[in-house]
Amino acid sequence: MSNVTTMDAPVKAAPPQEKVHREVKAFNGLAHLALVAWALVTAGPLIWVVLASFKSNTEIFLGEPFALPATFSLETYISAWDQAHIGRYFLNSVFVVLVSTAGTMLFGSMAAYVLARYSFFGNRIIYYLFVSGLAFPTFMALGPLFHILKNMGLLNTYHGLIMVYIAYSLPFTIFFLAAFFKTLPHEIDEAATVDGASHTRKFFQIMMPMAKSGLVSITIFNIVGQWNQYLLPLVIMQGQGADQKWVLTQGIANISTQAGYHAEWSTLFAALTLSIIPMIVVYAIFQRQIQAGLTAGAVK
Repeated sequence: MSNVTTMDAPVKAAPPQEKVHREVKAFNGLAHLALVAWALVTAGPLIWVVLASFKSNTEIFLGEPFALPATFSLETYISAWDQAHIGRYFLNSVFVVLVSTAGTMLFGSMAAYVLARYSFFGNRIIYYLFVSGLAFPTFMALGPLFHILKNMGLLNTYHGLIMVYIAYSLPFTIFFLAAFFKTLPHEIDEAATVDGASHTRKFFQIMMPMAKSGLVSITIFNIVGQWNQYLLPLVIMQGQGADQKWVLTQGIANISTQAGYHAEWSTLFAALTLSIIPMIVVYAIFQRQIQAGLTAGAVK
């Protein structure tokens, strides 16, 4: 019996797992460095503002920029709250933003639900009309808006400002929530219809709880946007006694302009800190809901 020699098949080289692992670790390291640099660039000015709010003008301009203040006294905050009337402007902003955000979410969620879940003639036209508001610059409408509110007797009034806030917040709210409502399962909607639920009951008792994460996300965006608004209240809240109705952004701007070069900069930075803290607290509380709302519609 003859010996038959067989040639072994060529063995494939194993994938370079270690090389890939090293490349991934290097990429992660660069990503972490970039995130740290971005965090420092973002947080640096905020930290400086907070430190400067405890300093005097001499410490701010002649001392070391990022040095700790000589004393951590709340005197500048008390001065900003009482003497610069930041307390009044803060409460005005809280009232206006709460009412306008509630109105925006009520009307925006109802409009988005109807446009996303019901088919009717003109559905797309109405939707695109709302979405087109995202491309309309605010400053281009300030002149016509001023005359419209003046003719309606809504100039220098809270309800006039609230109505404008709602109108300018609706486009993004409807754009965001319409896409979110489309991802919700139709089976539950159909089951509620079979059980005899009305359209109103389906929306408020079924759809809104299911869309909680999306509603929370867009609510936070609206709160931040309306809280930081300056152009609209600057145009609307003017006239006799308007300074009693100013919102926080107007009050802060007034601190920096009323005394020229003799302004109390520590008071200004204290007012800025008071305006920043509520937004940080809101985001810290609802951080998970915001992230869930932004990613909920990614996978149906």
